[in-house]
Amino acid sequence: MPIIKSSIKDLRRTERRTATNRAAQGKLRSALKRARTAIAAGQADAAQKAVAEALPVIDRAPGKGILHKNAAARHKSRLMRRLTKLGGPSPA
Repeated sequence: MPIIKSSIKDLRRTERRTATNRAAQGKLRSALKRARTAIAAGQADAAQKAVAEALPVIDRAPGKGILHKNAAARHKSRLMRRLTKLGGPSPA
């Protein structure tokens, strides 16, 4: 535990940032998992809805520093490819 006043403040700041980042990461992972499980279940309507909800979350992730922009593009591409293979129309 830090003794210096500025270090104590820095620790508080780090804890707040960590909580924010974990929440954002969890939201991203949950959205991806919902979309993937809906696609795997073969439910075209549910999969289309889940992917449509996941895409904006994926788009915001690089701006928050959660994903690299190429990783976000890769996630979107793979989701859309799986959705198209399932036979659902594109959510865009």
